[in-house]
Amino acid sequence: MSFQHLPRYRPLQIVRNLARALGMVWRIAARWTMVNAALVLLQGLLPLAALYIVKLVVDFVTENLAAPDKSAVFQQALGWIALAGAVTLFSSLARALSEYAAEAQSLHVTDAIANILHDQSIAVDLRYYEDPSYYDTLHRAQKEAPFRPTKIVNGLIQLAQNGISLLSILALLISFGGWMAALLMLVGLPGIVLRMMHSKRLYTFDKTQTEKERRSNFYHSVLVDVPFAKEVRLFDLGGLFKERYRQLRTEIREGKLALGARRVRSELLAQTLVTLALFGALAWLAWRALNGMLSLGDVLVYFLGFQNGLNFLQSLLKALAGLYEDNLFLTNLYRFLDLQPAIQSPPNPLPVPAPLKSGLYFENLTFQYPGRTQPALQDVNIRIAPGEVIALVGENGSGKTTLVKLLCRLYDPTQGAILADGINLRDFDPSAWRRQVGVTFQDFARYAMTIRENIWLGNTETTSDLDRISQAAERAGADEFIRDLPQGYETMLGHWFFQGQELSGGEWQKIALARNFWREANILVLDEPTSALDAIAEEKLFHAFRSVLAGRTGILISHRFSTVQMADCIYVLDNGKVIESGTHAELLSKNGQYARLYQSQAQYYQ
Repeated sequence: MSFQHLPRYRPLQIVRNLARALGMVWRIAARWTMVNAALVLLQGLLPLAALYIVKLVVDFVTENLAAPDKSAVFQQALGWIALAGAVTLFSSLARALSEYAAEAQSLHVTDAIANILHDQSIAVDLRYYEDPSYYDTLHRAQKEAPFRPTKIVNGLIQLAQNGISLLSILALLISFGGWMAALLMLVGLPGIVLRMMHSKRLYTFDKTQTEKERRSNFYHSVLVDVPFAKEVRLFDLGGLFKERYRQLRTEIREGKLALGARRVRSELLAQTLVTLALFGALAWLAWRALNGMLSLGDVLVYFLGFQNGLNFLQSLLKALAGLYEDNLFLTNLYRFLDLQPAIQSPPNPLPVPAPLKSGLYFENLTFQYPGRTQPALQDVNIRIAPGEVIALVGENGSGKTTLVKLLCRLYDPTQGAILADGINLRDFDPSAWRRQVGVTFQDFARYAMTIRENIWLGNTETTSDLDRISQAAERAGADEFIRDLPQGYETMLGHWFFQGQELSGGEWQKIALARNFWREANILVLDEPTSALDAIAEEKLFHAFRSVLAGRTGILISHRFSTVQMADCIYVLDNGKVIESGTHAELLSKNGQYARLYQSQAQYYQ
């Protein structure tokens, strides 16, 4: 399914989204969430207590202005003042502890969400990585996931705190007159409406800018990352990519600033209403006090109560708007987490045969990549006996690497099947089957780790025994140059980290081959294994390859005919179809496509 057509989350799902976020945070950091909630709710009650004590102090002092013993009055007032100070200090302590608990909660959730993203990134099928809209979905998920769930939980806690504080203030104002409570609630409504409108605009803008952000990230990586460094300097590309990056970031920045300016105008309008209401209430209280209907303590407590009530209401409405915004942006994470891999383990997987007894059979195999109009493979039939080495030959795009991807169950065939000892690969657990297949792809990975670790990654279920790792390296022709390095197998590769050593292309390829040989899988696949090797290294590799196989199945993909001649059987692919098969000598005698390709390459050596 294309990501462009993923279903939109409707307003009725807001509660489900919030509940899902709460459940996620609770599973990750339940203890810190409870501590934070208790402290925040406590802070919701303390402001009213401090305000009421201040009222008592003012009223007490006002009533005793004419008392003859000022010292005694002051002593009594000092006790109330000390209590107010203690409440304020306790409130500050609760706030500091709450901030610490929130930070601990956030760190736990951020790390755990990263693990969840990693798990999902590993679980989704390879086909997603060939769909540009997947990268938009992944980018938005990575951008929002680290903080949105925690922000939702803390927003709900703040909502509860402000709600408790607001209710207590409303009770106080109602005791004076219902109109003040009604006015307080009325002036807050424009703010919530404007904030929710801004959140919707921000979400829409952010969604439409995803590809621009990814493109600017790519231009940034071209300017700063190693793979592009040589060509950027050789072809003088720095200015070009700098300008493209600048243009995109300018478009994104100006769009965000325009939204920000619109938000400022809206908030200024809402704040004007709040200010008029606040000082209108103060004028009314002052008039009542001048006419003897209120004491100074009443004026103080009701004005501060109205002012605090406005603050609590604004905070509450801000929290509501924040929850609305978080819910919008959190759909990006859920859309990513809800992707379902098509390649899954069957309910009752069969044991993988190891070693193979009757071999592999590609039976009437047809495959078409998602979004493509033409099949990459059409009605392919290939049989490989145990211990047999076959070669796949053909021009670029003929389907050779696609066949290997299907063998590894990175994809499933559109039609037909791949059978191992007569059992469909779909009947195995994908991970269990992949452990029996070792592949060195043409675009092999280069890990910024030690040489020992680079090779050990081929089979992490075993210990990285140096003797055995060096044997794998020796078979790949890598042991000699590794031992010449100052730190040998403990040499850090690449320039990402301190004392890293960069290798030549051929040396990196030998490391990748050693990783495959270390795997000791029952099926070994080499995709263009000698593209970066010299002729002597190539000859040594294939002598070693035969000894490594020792009864196991081998598949070679290569454009070098010196390489494929060693195969027991060669299959020639063209436009996804097997058009010829046989030994090197048999195919030359047929004078077909293989002979034409061979003669085209051989003329440069004759």
